[in-house]
Amino acid sequence: MAQISPCEVGGRNVVAFLDMIAHSEGTDNGRQTTMLQGYDVIVGGGLLTDYRDHPRKLVALPRYNIKSSAAGRYQFIRGTWDGVAKKLGLKDFSPRSQDLAAVELIRQRGGLVHIIEGRFDLAVQACRKEWASLPGAGYGQFEQSLATLRKKYTDAGGQLA
Repeated sequence: MAQISPCEVGGRNVVAFLDMIAHSEGTDNGRQTTMLQGYDVIVGGGLLTDYRDHPRKLVALPRYNIKSSAAGRYQFIRGTWDGVAKKLGLKDFSPRSQDLAAVELIRQRGGLVHIIEGRFDLAVQACRKEWASLPGAGYGQFEQSLATLRKKYTDAGGQLA
């Protein structure tokens, strides 16, 4: 599969949706002045120093009574990363690879066409089982409000239908 940028896939709406996911997942942690923009975040507050592969680190999250291997700007768990990386032929965990993988997960969930056409609420609904922080995900973790995420999306340049 050819690797194209998220902007090439669906323009500003896709980029804004990715920014919204990073906000929702808590990886846009105020370090936006750096080039990393959350690509180096490991669940629980750790940071990556090596982008050769997903860190595969299982972190205890006592607040939710779970352990998670979530990492990167879009908080990919190890198994999800392995599947999408294999499908796309991704060779590393670089920011570009993370963006491509996130767009593919959005596409697989049926959200990409909604994003491209500005149907934000439907896109969130389609993707909520992929990201636990999206409203209605139902994983027992903190979920952001749709209004908060819609504002983040439009502030990032996303257009609504």
